[in-house]
Amino acid sequence: MNVAPPKFGSKSLIGASVHRKEDDGFIRGKGRYTSDIRIDGMLEAFVLRSPIANAAYKVTSVEEARNAPGVHLILTADDIADLGTLTAVGMRPGPDGETAPFRPIPVLAKDRVRHVGDAVAFIVADTLDQAKDAAELIEVDYDSSDAVVDVTAALQDGAPLVWPEAGSNTAYLGAAGDAEKAKQVFDGAAHVTKVDFIQNRLVSNYMETRAAIGEYDADRKRFTLTCGSQGVHGQRNMIAKGVFGIEAEDLHVVTPDVGGGFGPKGFVYREYPLVLEAAKRLGKPVRWVGERTEHFLVDNHGRANTVHAEMAMDENGRFLAIRINLLADMGAYTHQFGVAIPWFGAAMATGVYDIPVLDFHLTGVFTNTTPVDAYRGAGRPEAAFLIEKLVDQCAREMKLTPDEIRRRNFIKPEQFPYKTQGGRVYDVGEFEACMEQSMKDADWDGFEKRLEASKADGKLRGIGMSYYIEACAFAGSEPAYLQLLDDGTITMDIGTQSNGQGHATAYAQFVAGTLGLDVEKVRVIQGDSDRIPTGGGTGGSRSIPLGGVSAYYASEELAKKIKKLAADELEASPDDIELADGEAVVAGTDRSVTLAELARKAPDPTDLKAMAEFKQDEATYPNGCHICEVEIDPATGVTEVVSYSIVDDYGLTVNPILLGGQVHGGVVQGIGQALYEGAVYDESGQLLTATFMDYIMPHADHFPEIKFNTRHVPSTTNALGIKGAGEAATIGATPAVMNAVFDALWRAKGISHIEMPVTPSNMWAVLNS
Repeated sequence: MNVAPPKFGSKSLIGASVHRKEDDGFIRGKGRYTSDIRIDGMLEAFVLRSPIANAAYKVTSVEEARNAPGVHLILTADDIADLGTLTAVGMRPGPDGETAPFRPIPVLAKDRVRHVGDAVAFIVADTLDQAKDAAELIEVDYDSSDAVVDVTAALQDGAPLVWPEAGSNTAYLGAAGDAEKAKQVFDGAAHVTKVDFIQNRLVSNYMETRAAIGEYDADRKRFTLTCGSQGVHGQRNMIAKGVFGIEAEDLHVVTPDVGGGFGPKGFVYREYPLVLEAAKRLGKPVRWVGERTEHFLVDNHGRANTVHAEMAMDENGRFLAIRINLLADMGAYTHQFGVAIPWFGAAMATGVYDIPVLDFHLTGVFTNTTPVDAYRGAGRPEAAFLIEKLVDQCAREMKLTPDEIRRRNFIKPEQFPYKTQGGRVYDVGEFEACMEQSMKDADWDGFEKRLEASKADGKLRGIGMSYYIEACAFAGSEPAYLQLLDDGTITMDIGTQSNGQGHATAYAQFVAGTLGLDVEKVRVIQGDSDRIPTGGGTGGSRSIPLGGVSAYYASEELAKKIKKLAADELEASPDDIELADGEAVVAGTDRSVTLAELARKAPDPTDLKAMAEFKQDEATYPNGCHICEVEIDPATGVTEVVSYSIVDDYGLTVNPILLGGQVHGGVVQGIGQALYEGAVYDESGQLLTATFMDYIMPHADHFPEIKFNTRHVPSTTNALGIKGAGEAATIGATPAVMNAVFDALWRAKGISHIEMPVTPSNMWAVLNS
């Protein structure tokens, strides 16, 4: 497949390995996060949280707490009865055509708590310690009921109910595909392969815990919220309209530096309207800073699916139909996008394979646990693990190699554009070629020698591959606003939000080359709902494919304006003006004028501004092949990743260094799910993994060097051919590692399954059962 790559001018910085311009400040400790901000007169807040997972409750007394030293305010549910709830979106009609009701999150739990950590009261004092001390004086009566924490158990007759008034723990039902046609195919198939597994529940654990500062201007009747987010406009709209019932312009949201997001920082949490309400009542700024255990207890979790899947094949191992039954844990409430996440996965259920028939059944389930929502990949990692685990099991049962069964079933280049059974339209792809390059990079053919060496050392060894595809940079837009200042620098305003990806550098690359500037002369401004008119925020790998293209178009428009100003100043034609090194130069002469001079002399301020909004009608589809090798020590159960190779197709690369950083970080998160991470509740609903003493995080010494290569086919749905890369490595990593683990177990013991995470105790138990 030959797709012409976009062409840029010789001075373009797109594709250059520009080092991150923001890192110097961070390394020197000059980052400014929400918890760094100090405001005169600011008070500190603490949330009293339920220690019980399922109970009717009543706050019986707050008088002693209100009279405690330093206390300014205590809020309970009765005190904020006029506030709205944290609404959710994304509910679809079920198979019967009816749409299930949302179970939104109240700002403070009213009458009943539904998971450990549910918010009961909000205490504001001079200091955090005083607020904590006062919280211990609040009297609460809990009428505890049995809890349910497992989706399968939650659907059994007689199970404890998270929402007693609902009559069951079914949050919603969904279906996609053609069940009747699938039944016919399965009934006549030469072979059917089945798998059952659990997608373990994950905690995002960004470096910076959430924090929020609320302020209120009584004269203007206007709120200001400062918080770490993935986009200020979404926060503003939901809080203003959904909670306070005010106009969006009556709430100003500011986001300073953000230490990691991964999806969960894109959502509205209770503490945000609480600090605002407290600030309004007290006439003083109020700050809340989350602790790490609070993060474990209340920030949305990810994954948490229980899956049964089947593949119908002909006698040659060609896929005929896939059938999926998915139980999606919603936790105790319908979180902001929680109900939509399994649907994102359903759309990608067939992966990169030409599977003619899909039968997908989805059941959302309430449990007495922390709500579940988007976490890096948001449904696509779940889909990739499902299909890639199933494909490898098909290969074992059909006596085919992992590469051969994929080769027989890949969507071929000549089939594009290809509409999947999940409704997505893939524009381009060269899956087999990408896999073959990845196998070469990983020395797939040399595995047998490495296997013998491991056997001689008493170890088990396995090799596994996954071929992922994801939908990202969904249809939409992200406008970019540029302005030339009188010091010759450029400001770029955009409604996305950097969480550590390197936006300041990447966006500057789209602008600087066109305007003949160093990237240091381009200042990217995000995170201010007053300054930036609109914004879709950061998520779904949308910032660069959408915002970057808008920035590029805006830079071309501003360059035209600057050249016209320079032509008038230098008495030349705009076509003869070149922009380089901060100057506008008449080509072939020594006549020039600096951009700073032009800015100071511009007769009309609009001559120094440009805006562009690239609108994309379809998602982009990055894809690639991950290959992993593991060694397992049967004496200890320790699984070690000993080799890791990737060949990815991201379309156009904006910055290879930034891309490599995104890929390495994503791989580590994917391996973390496979081997280390997992949130565990006991039967009473207590989170047993609420600290780093109990929840295992991957460390740098857990991984070998990650070999990373690319084989790009530019996207045809994106104007510059970009596909997006923020989530992709996480999507491909988990199935690659687990397929390597399954391979090792199958070769040595004939075992085809082990649940994630593959901790030493888990592995030792499986090997010795």
